[in-house]
Amino acid sequence: MAAAGSTRSGSPALGLGHLLTLAILAFACDACEEVILRVPSELPAEKFVGRVNLKDCLKSADIIHLTDPDFQVLEDGSVYTTNSVALSSGQRSFTIWLFNTNSQEEREISVHLEGPVEVLNKRLHTEKVLSRAKRRWAPIPCSMLENSLGPFPLFLQQIQSDTAQNYTIYYSIRGPGVDKEPLNLFYVERDTGNLYCTGRVDREQYESFELTAFATTPDGYTPEYPLPLLIKIEDENDNYPIFTQTVYSFTVLENSPIGSPVGEVCATDKDEPDTMHTRLRYSILQQLPSPPTLFTMHPSTGVITTTSAQLDRELIDKYQLIIKVQDMDGQYFGLQTTATCVITIGDVNDNLPTFTRTTYVTSVEENTVNVEILRLTVQDKDLVNSPNWRANYTILKGNENGNFKIETDPKTNEGVLCVIKPLDHEERQQVTLQIGVANEAPYTREASSKSPVSTATVTVTVTNQDEGPECIPSTQTVRIRENAPVGTTNDGYKAYDPETRNSNGIRYRKLSDPRGWVTVNEDSGSIAIFRTLDREAETVRNGIYNITVLALDANGRSCTGTLAIILEDVNDNGPFIPKQTVVICKATTSSAEIVAVDPDEPVNGPPFDFSLESSDSGVRGMWRLTRINDTAARLSYQNDPSFGSYAVPIRVTDRLGLSSVTTLNVIVCDCITESDCTHRSGERTGYAEVRLGPWAILAILLGIALLFCILFTLVCSVSRASKEQKFLPDDLAQQNLIVSNTEAPGDDKVYSTNGFTTQTVGASGQAAFTTTVGTGVKSGGQETIEMVKGGQQTLDSRRGAGYHHHTLDPCRGGHVEVDNYRYAYSEWHNFTQPRLGEKVRFCHEDDSQKLAQDYVLTYNYEGKGSAAGSVGCCSDLQDEDGLEFLDHLEPKFRTLAEVCAKR
Repeated sequence: MAAAGSTRSGSPALGLGHLLTLAILAFACDACEEVILRVPSELPAEKFVGRVNLKDCLKSADIIHLTDPDFQVLEDGSVYTTNSVALSSGQRSFTIWLFNTNSQEEREISVHLEGPVEVLNKRLHTEKVLSRAKRRWAPIPCSMLENSLGPFPLFLQQIQSDTAQNYTIYYSIRGPGVDKEPLNLFYVERDTGNLYCTGRVDREQYESFELTAFATTPDGYTPEYPLPLLIKIEDENDNYPIFTQTVYSFTVLENSPIGSPVGEVCATDKDEPDTMHTRLRYSILQQLPSPPTLFTMHPSTGVITTTSAQLDRELIDKYQLIIKVQDMDGQYFGLQTTATCVITIGDVNDNLPTFTRTTYVTSVEENTVNVEILRLTVQDKDLVNSPNWRANYTILKGNENGNFKIETDPKTNEGVLCVIKPLDHEERQQVTLQIGVANEAPYTREASSKSPVSTATVTVTVTNQDEGPECIPSTQTVRIRENAPVGTTNDGYKAYDPETRNSNGIRYRKLSDPRGWVTVNEDSGSIAIFRTLDREAETVRNGIYNITVLALDANGRSCTGTLAIILEDVNDNGPFIPKQTVVICKATTSSAEIVAVDPDEPVNGPPFDFSLESSDSGVRGMWRLTRINDTAARLSYQNDPSFGSYAVPIRVTDRLGLSSVTTLNVIVCDCITESDCTHRSGERTGYAEVRLGPWAILAILLGIALLFCILFTLVCSVSRASKEQKFLPDDLAQQNLIVSNTEAPGDDKVYSTNGFTTQTVGASGQAAFTTTVGTGVKSGGQETIEMVKGGQQTLDSRRGAGYHHHTLDPCRGGHVEVDNYRYAYSEWHNFTQPRLGEKVRFCHEDDSQKLAQDYVLTYNYEGKGSAAGSVGCCSDLQDEDGLEFLDHLEPKFRTLAEVCAKR
């Protein structure tokens, strides 16, 4: 392409005369070759169009020129488009000029482009030309016999194209059997179009082959469309029909009517469907046992049916059929196969169970239960262990009292007769039962004259037995008046001999007597009172006292009975009040309801009469009883009693005049409900037990929390002060400043946080200060501050006989107090003022004698203070003066006063 491009680029360099020469030669020379290229109607730019053999026209061409600028040709003859080309008229032509400058030879090649329209027109023209003759390029039916014996290769047919008259045509085929599985089974001769098969073909594997034939020219031109070619394989009867099963198993019920379906067999044939090769016919070859013939088979469907209604499982329970299937619609030359069919005869209940005996005789001892007395056997020809064989036994007559039952033994199918309720020889010596039997499944032969139930008669003899005494009824009663005298006799328990119907020879014993109140006579069974009977005892239920008696005969046989002693009530119990503690909540009510009970019968009980049983006029003036109903009264106070507990005796009298006195503990309480009140041992006199309410407990907890907060604050302050180093002058190294914030007149106590020994002086005494700390002194109701320097300062004054010495333990924080004299306030003031001023002057300066930021400020004297005293947490009451007002508080404040009062 590069060479062709260089040639074209060099052509403008040729002279104008040379171009004119080419034009003259172009008109003068003839075309050496004419080429027709079939292309689409539209060609994009740089599209390959076709190839032209340039060397056949001119072996060596220096100049290659095209007359159409929309195309270009390369040195190898390849033709490409330079621009997009549309064949609007269906065709286009151009010429390729070849020129050799050395030999002055020139050639031309005519190129004709034909679009699809032109091709279609030419094809139509060709068809018109050949319409008079037979068209040979068309699908031709072709077939071959399967399993053909050859010889191979086997000629099948010839394919030809009419275009072979104008062109050299090469034939080829593609498809299954050629270039697809099975490979190389077919081939076609390239020049003749003869189609051959190379081997045998099985139709059951390949029914047909769809091939495609092609006709092409040597240069690759295809004058014909691809030709579909179908090769059908003709079927051969080479496959036997096969049953789906080698052995078929069917079941049919005995006594089935004629034509009842038994089962259906099926066979398949691999040969071609809907042909004689696959038209099957079924038949029965043999029946075992053979006579008589009981089954038939439909020849087309293979359905087996019965031909007789005499199938009897009890005679023959299984048949075997040899069946055949044959193709070619059963013709003698058809292929055939056999199979076995086993037919089982199903059982139906066509045989009744029958007793082996019609009468049975047996015996049973009286008073025995749950014993087997007889087994009845039956015969049944139906299938063993099936519902048609299993028997159901029923007692039809003679068991009106329910003394017997009969069940089926599942293993032996026998009827087991049992006694479930004791028989009495004295009542019946013999019992006759009629027993019937039937199968679980219903009987099928409805038209039969036989009854579906077989019966048998059983005679049961009841033998006598020494039964011993009978305790009938098991519970006997006797009435005795409570509180009857000891030794009183009464009727007891009576047992009987069932044979003699009397009590002779029967002995009695007492088995149980919870309270030991009675004794039992061994011979007669009568009872005698051994202890006083009390109807109100715990062991008596609803006025009945039970004892258990054992009765024995001469042979030691026994029975047990219960003697219920009905105790007739006597008015021997006075009514009483069970609830002896009564709470009256004074805040909500002024009375309480009391209820009395009487253990005696209602005839000896209510209505009750309530009265105060006290000669004390104070009790009668304070309490009052009001009747509510027959068994209750209301107790109310009249004169506003104080809170406390009161003993109130109350007499309760029943309707017959029997009474008793109950002393009630009446608690008058400040409460809302009874549960809020705590029982107290005495009145609220100051010694009564105190109960803290929830608010009092909360106040105590808050106080404790406040004390802990104050203590924590003091500890933190002391710790912080100990960590801060203060620089004082050397002469004040042993001095300290103590500030007292007490505002009330305190006692003669000194509190120190340093643990040093202190001394306290009074107003009329004199003492020497030997400590190095300042102490607070109470004088004339005012506490002051003392500063003592190094233990060298003394205060001369008069001192009395008393002396008070303080010692404060640094670890425990406690102190010991000793009486001492007190200084006058003026003396104390004169002594401390100069020293305090000196202390303050040094405190507000630092080490460099400059003003400090944390210096101590001077406070003015505020006077002696009030007479109220301190209310701080550290105040200590020395006496209880002025607390008399607590005795006159309202009831709701008394509890709080008792909590605060010091006992």
